[in-house]
Amino acid sequence: MRFSLNRRRFSDLSEQEIVALAISSEEDDARIYRSYAERLRAEFPATAAIFDGMAAEEDTHRQRLVDLHRNRFGDVIPLIRREHVAGYYARRPVWLVENLGIDRIRAEAEAMERDAERFYLAAAKRTSDAATRKLLGDLAAAEAGHQSTAEKLEQEHLTEDSRSSEEDNARRQFVLTWVQPGLAGLMDGSVSTLAPIFATAFATQDTWTTFLVGLAASVGAGISMGFTEAASDDGQLSGRGSPWKRGFASGIMTTIGGLGHALPYLIPDFWTATVTAFIVVFIELWAIAWIQNKYMDTPFFRAALQVVLGGALVFAAGVLIGSG
Repeated sequence: MRFSLNRRRFSDLSEQEIVALAISSEEDDARIYRSYAERLRAEFPATAAIFDGMAAEEDTHRQRLVDLHRNRFGDVIPLIRREHVAGYYARRPVWLVENLGIDRIRAEAEAMERDAERFYLAAAKRTSDAATRKLLGDLAAAEAGHQSTAEKLEQEHLTEDSRSSEEDNARRQFVLTWVQPGLAGLMDGSVSTLAPIFATAFATQDTWTTFLVGLAASVGAGISMGFTEAASDDGQLSGRGSPWKRGFASGIMTTIGGLGHALPYLIPDFWTATVTAFIVVFIELWAIAWIQNKYMDTPFFRAALQVVLGGALVFAAGVLIGSG
């Protein structure tokens, strides 16, 4: 609260401060675009070239603003930035956005241009100097026209082959970061908890006890799988992405896989709960086979045979142990 009270209102800024704010904003935006370009250059070189071009255009805007400031107010530019002005649009931290997918980064860039256009339109209304008003209006139009600039850069750098290559890279990254660890977790949670849950069910025929065992096994396995995945690979050399994302995907899906056939034992009647759990297990195993087929290019029937056979063996072991 104290920080927000110390911020200046945009309506209280002088014309010199408005120009200084525009200069620092253009510097920040150019720096952000270059950060995006460096983040994407290895896997998405064509899109990186687009951001390089947009950064260069922001540099041109900054230089025009600096020249205007020098002509009107002199060489000393006041230090004023976005965070000094209440209600001024904020940029998300680069580290937050660059960890997202390429489509999210492109959307963030579009939002940046819209924000900048609104700022220049508001700034132009606040100045009485004709040259300053004209430049701010021109920059507002330039920000609005960045979409066409981006389209020209896309036509220059983002050919059909490079776009196809980038889409393949994006899909591969999605599979490595989210699908692969999530699938491993779902398989572990669905299959490895079959034995303790059904062994408990047939040994005690107590639905509440079975549910508690299933809950403990699922949550425990989820925590273990999540931390194991996050600690096993930092993603720097393998290119598998953020360890926290992979750990989250693996842990959550492991827990879901186990809870799927534990939750039916909230039903008081033993056989009703057990039959329902059988059905849930069947759905889980076929879901695993479908994911393998869709994202891992595994033939569906081969994936189904492997998963169903493995699940059936674990399930049978649990029933035999529990019945004995």
